Amino acid sequence: MALQTWLAFLVACWVISLSPGAGAIASMSSGLQYGFRRGYWNALGLQIGLALQIAIVAAGVGAILATSALAFSLIKWFGVVYLVYLAVKQWKALPSDMADNAAERPIGRPLTLVLRGFLVNFSNPKAIVFMLAVLPQFIDPHAPLVEQYLVMGVTMITVDLIVMAGYTGLAARVLRLLRTPRQQRVMNRSFAALFVGAAALLATVRRAPV
Repeated sequence: MALQTWLAFLVACWVISLSPGAGAIASMSSGLQYGFRRGYWNALGLQIGLALQIAIVAAGVGAILATSALAFSLIKWFGVVYLVYLAVKQWKALPSDMADNAAERPIGRPLTLVLRGFLVNFSNPKAIVFMLAVLPQFIDPHAPLVEQYLVMGVTMITVDLIVMAGYTGLAARVLRLLRTPRQQRVMNRSFAALFVGAAALLATVRRAPV
């Protein structure tokens, strides 16, 4: 891949990653609830989902998902249901009294957080269709394709890890300011509303006509 092409792709990656979406909401929610060190496991799960989406597009399966109404709908509605499920969990999350600095934060299981992040990213068919439309624009058909997809995959994942670290860390710092159960309850319900909003937006996604 030519340096100029890669730099253009790098800029596109930053724009895509910084755009608020379900992944950003999930990262902030995890940082808020578990702190940065534990909550960042969610970001690792997001990247596994992203890597699998890139592999699907590279393998050509993404074209099938983009043109199959049934496959598109199944993935989309699974994503909607899962985001609503996360909203319910966030709404019901029990606050703790952080007025005492010695109070402990809830401890999330790393594998559970990784799976949560993976499902948030992978259950978004719009991302697959989007990458199917965007990635080929940076591909040189006369050069080895596998190497080019690997370069783009590593670039996207690296940028997204940095951005999600920012979202997770920002929310983790906010957590230190939430000292009372009432404040935490308001924040939990605010994130629950954001998850519902993301689910509603995903539900409106339609497969492009072929």
